[in-house]
Amino acid sequence: MATLTVTEAPSGSEHKTPRQKSDVKVSTGPNDTIDIEHAPVNDDPRQWSRTRKTMTLCIVSLATVVSALASNIQNPSNLLIEEDLHATSSQISWTLAAFQLIQGNFPLLWSAASEIKGRKPVYLVASAIFVTGNAALALSKTINVMIGMRALQAVGSCAVISISAATLADIYEPRERGTMMGIFYAAPLVGPALGPILGGSLSQAFGWRASFYFLLICGGIIFLSFLILFKDTHRRERSLTYRSALRRLHTSREPVQSSSKSTITAHESSKDQTSVRDTEKQLQRLDVPNDTSVVVLTLGLDDIRLSIKDIDPFRPYFRILSRKNNVLILTANGLVFGFTSCLSYTCARTLANAYDYDALSVGVVLLCLGIGSIAGSVIGGRWSDRVLSNMMKANGGKWCAEIRLESSLLGMPWLPPAVIGYAWVCEKHVNVAVICVMLILIGFSSTWMSTSLLAYLVDANPGRSCTAVATNSSFRGSLAFVSVITAVPLQNILGDGGLYTVWAGILIVTELLVILVLRKGESWRKEGEEHELKC
Repeated sequence: MATLTVTEAPSGSEHKTPRQKSDVKVSTGPNDTIDIEHAPVNDDPRQWSRTRKTMTLCIVSLATVVSALASNIQNPSNLLIEEDLHATSSQISWTLAAFQLIQGNFPLLWSAASEIKGRKPVYLVASAIFVTGNAALALSKTINVMIGMRALQAVGSCAVISISAATLADIYEPRERGTMMGIFYAAPLVGPALGPILGGSLSQAFGWRASFYFLLICGGIIFLSFLILFKDTHRRERSLTYRSALRRLHTSREPVQSSSKSTITAHESSKDQTSVRDTEKQLQRLDVPNDTSVVVLTLGLDDIRLSIKDIDPFRPYFRILSRKNNVLILTANGLVFGFTSCLSYTCARTLANAYDYDALSVGVVLLCLGIGSIAGSVIGGRWSDRVLSNMMKANGGKWCAEIRLESSLLGMPWLPPAVIGYAWVCEKHVNVAVICVMLILIGFSSTWMSTSLLAYLVDANPGRSCTAVATNSSFRGSLAFVSVITAVPLQNILGDGGLYTVWAGILIVTELLVILVLRKGESWRKEGEEHELKC
């Protein structure tokens, strides 16, 4: 059998070049199957030099650090903001929750845009919005304006966090991604780690507005980095969105004949028009008879016009959710993130109210959570690659995405006990040094899990990595929104002991979901693929 492969001029930053042509080749051979991960492309990002790849990793990681800083840099300053803007605790909660909700769900739109226009244009537009939001926040005079501008700030910051993982998938092979995802995933953890201490220091020295002026300057530097140093990694041939459009154009053409009179249609097994719904899977593996000679069909990429169906961000979102393995992992990752968001907010309140700490001291204690998270991300990512490599050797070079989840098992037993320990240490107002130890353990074990879960989502959704990561952000943001909005009322009712004992129980259920996917995920994925072909 044979497979349709696509080669075209580079996309992304080169979209503005004169009209490009795309060569669609059908090669024959009994085992000639090319998956979308390895579709031939010009200027293949995976063949770039180590220097170019490292520069790309550094730029997106730095941008992610700055975007992540925005999530909690204001936490040590919440009491100062309350006093200056005459706000209530509930209104302060909304400045945090609105940010989490928008940052989690807006990536669906950025993800769709990046699949059509490339990564670089999205990075540039989002960075400009981020700069604008920070300027407005620094000048805010009322709490309502601040809530609105925090939402705008989130719109700009979330693009980097959502499509950076897809950018790394563009330039690294699957066997390398665990390590690189671990390094990258440390970036959005460096932000939350440094955010409280930076915010606390700036607030103590210059007032709470200084934090947003700092983000404004950093945002400008990031914008210039993307504009001058970043080379687009997106290639249309490896995007299911563009392949779907190519399929639609191809099925609208007459069959093309080779010199031997052999005919190839859009799908040899069906003479009828095939619905666009199944094009994504069919384009990954398009079969023609063995005796068909090579046919070259030249199509201009400029002839492709994306329909509403092609660019609808919610259709691929629901396609990700149509698979049970994705839903369970997304839920697990979302709950872990919701927990850490609640922890950062309530810990700052506990330290300020029960320990009478100022903004800088609160930031220093919260730094412990970030230190543990960074260690868990980097070490967990390397461990993930090691487990993958060992299991591939044991299986004769064969692998499946669920192998990624094996590496998460090592960190699971530590998380619930650490959470319970933190709960009652805070409840009894034990020495703050013990709180620091608990925060390091929690950060390490929770991030160890999250790193493997993120790598799994990318590996389990080839050709849809950007959408998968955006869907992950949606779950994380939505659950973080709920956890932050309910954090203060529950803390007031249950205390830290009761609140985080409940969270420990939720995290145990979360770990059981991951184990379930580890055991059943491969069969669920195959069922999903078969269902997509039939729909």
